[in-house]
Amino acid sequence: MDMDVDETCKAQEEKPLLVILVGAPGSGKSTFCEDVMRSSSRPWVRVCQDTIGNGKAGNKAQCLSSAANALKDGKSVFIDRCNLDREQRSDFVKLGRAQIDMHAVVLDLPAKLCISRSVKRTGHEGNLQGGKAAAVVNRMLQKKELPKLSEGFNRITFCHNESDVVAAVNTYSALGPRDNLPHGCFGQKNPDAKVQVGIMKFLKKAPADAASSENSIRNSISPQTFEKQGSSCKAVEKFSSLSDNAVLKSKEVEKPAVRSGSHASHVSLDDVPTLAFPSISTSDFQFSHEKAADIIVDKVLEFSDKLGNARLVLVDLSHKSKILSLVKAKAAQKNIDTRKFFTHVGDITCLYSGGGLRCSVIANAANWRLKPGGGGVNAAIFNAAGPALESATKERAKSLLPGNAIVVPLPSRSPLFVREGVTHVIHVLGPNMNPQRPNYLGNDYGKGCKILQDAYTSLFEGFASILRTQAVQSGGRNEGLGTKSLEHSENSPRNHLTNTDQKMKRDEVHESEKRRKYKGSEDDFEIDFTHSRAGKIDIKEKKAVASTHKAWGSWAQALYHIAIYPERHKDDLLEISEDVIVLNDVYPKAQKHVLVLSRTEGLDCLSDVKKDHLQLLKKMHAVGLKWAEKFLQENASLSFRLGYHSAPSMRQLHLHVISQDFDSKHLKNKKHWNSFNTVFFRDSVDVIDEVSNHGKATLKDDDKLLAMELRCHRCRSAHPNIPRLKSHISSCRASFPAYLLENGRLVHAAAPAEAGSS
Repeated sequence: MDMDVDETCKAQEEKPLLVILVGAPGSGKSTFCEDVMRSSSRPWVRVCQDTIGNGKAGNKAQCLSSAANALKDGKSVFIDRCNLDREQRSDFVKLGRAQIDMHAVVLDLPAKLCISRSVKRTGHEGNLQGGKAAAVVNRMLQKKELPKLSEGFNRITFCHNESDVVAAVNTYSALGPRDNLPHGCFGQKNPDAKVQVGIMKFLKKAPADAASSENSIRNSISPQTFEKQGSSCKAVEKFSSLSDNAVLKSKEVEKPAVRSGSHASHVSLDDVPTLAFPSISTSDFQFSHEKAADIIVDKVLEFSDKLGNARLVLVDLSHKSKILSLVKAKAAQKNIDTRKFFTHVGDITCLYSGGGLRCSVIANAANWRLKPGGGGVNAAIFNAAGPALESATKERAKSLLPGNAIVVPLPSRSPLFVREGVTHVIHVLGPNMNPQRPNYLGNDYGKGCKILQDAYTSLFEGFASILRTQAVQSGGRNEGLGTKSLEHSENSPRNHLTNTDQKMKRDEVHESEKRRKYKGSEDDFEIDFTHSRAGKIDIKEKKAVASTHKAWGSWAQALYHIAIYPERHKDDLLEISEDVIVLNDVYPKAQKHVLVLSRTEGLDCLSDVKKDHLQLLKKMHAVGLKWAEKFLQENASLSFRLGYHSAPSMRQLHLHVISQDFDSKHLKNKKHWNSFNTVFFRDSVDVIDEVSNHGKATLKDDDKLLAMELRCHRCRSAHPNIPRLKSHISSCRASFPAYLLENGRLVHAAAPAEAGSS
């Protein structure tokens, strides 16, 4: 029996915390740990590099090992190191997983206070005390990088003064073994400041004021300490002499990337692209929270790997949100990586200014008219974005059907862009179970669940299209999705695409560099033999697309568009059902050559197939077999194979049903032949067996397969060119190889004896 939501939430609440303390020497990290551990009922372990080696200083590897062991034992852990830059924190962040909450507590106290404490202290565990401490603190603060949620943290608490520290100590001290804290960013002031305001004032003093700077430190340290530490004065002099260079460096790093006064100006290449989205249809459209939660988690699971390092965040306004608690529990059950998906309480229109959560893309639970007004998220987003969003939306579309989404680039003049750094809004419309609203489904949850699945697929694919565009603009270095798209301008209307906008093309990515072999010549564009009438384009366009090697070019989108919009191509289709479409190949490589096309979005090719798709594969095979048998009734001399190409050149999973005569004017070259007569062609029955037993199909994507010598598919004799091969196979009557005659790989008319016994 499945664990119910309460039990799952309970299990989730019991997970340990990994708290990384961030702060300069003298900021009070060790004191913070001791104060919490002294009064907390939760089991804590403090990992300190200064004492990790049996009371002596150790190394980072020892700290990592100790922390991992403590977490494994179910204990919560404080990492008591400076951790002032992202690189130092990254290895500890990697210890986090779905069962661990990853927190950071930033003790961002004034530099003068840290220096004063460090210089005055004696008997420090790491021996950082006295005069040398001033220079060390100064040097470390110049390299400071404040932590961000994008690094993998669930919660970050910033402490800028003693009262903030006391509040944070009280917060963590009050946590029981099963208690948890809300996720988000708390207490942040200037998220990208490299140097505190306090230390800037301290360092900006002119040389004439150096004496007063020195006196400032002297006054905070007892005379006895100065006498005891003989090098203190020299250290302070060195500290003062660093001030001018420090000021220059700090000015350099604070140059705005876009415009001053804008949170968008602080966007750095290190930020992880993030989509924040509300729960679709569960509010005003009254869709079942339980069913919606299942769909959200399933779709997140489906897309989490496809989106690379990008993040998805489900947002709601209240800590008491039912949908957040359900999704959080179900996501924990399925061990979804919390660095790629998490829930967040906050206003979706001010996630950055209100909580430090930077989201470059937000989703809007829109109405079908794509208009402002109403209530809830739709009204809030249009109000926050201003008239610029409404104008930009009108340029894209005038209405939206349930289950669809549309990506709208947000103009830079929009307050949402300026204040929050939001670059795109994705409008999405889900199913309606409210009889007072349009498109009421009459409580038909079969149809409603399908529409909601389509809505989230459209939403996440729209986000993926934005990532691909950004990857092009950053030369393919985008961390969210390290691939290129064919789009060239962020504000181009051809950019920012969804699978549902009829006016926009979809350019997807190939999974392998090897597929560039399909883009080299006019004939090569036929290599997959899957062009539909909708896919015919002129040679100039093909050659233009040929220059980009990693994208599904516009010519390769034909099958995808047919799968999504079959009503536009019904005159060209042989069969349409809810799951599959059957059509003739426009460039057949045999007398009979049809395609059985999956209608499942996100299933571009065989490499996308998982065990969840097993029933679909069986359905495609059954439909293909039906058409092969139909053709055999018309011509019993034919034989058929049903199979997939390991690396297709056209998007959307499709099964080839092809007769083995290969009598076609479109079969022109070695690649055409070998793509059907080597292991590059995977028989449908073998694919079904492999997916059933191993969860995926074995792919034979190898250039050498398509370059192999030409051999007859019956007798295996070699031939120098296609004309000679065609001449031979027209008269070859040898039996097919034994492996083709096994396991139903070859479909042919039954012999008379077989027919009589059946």
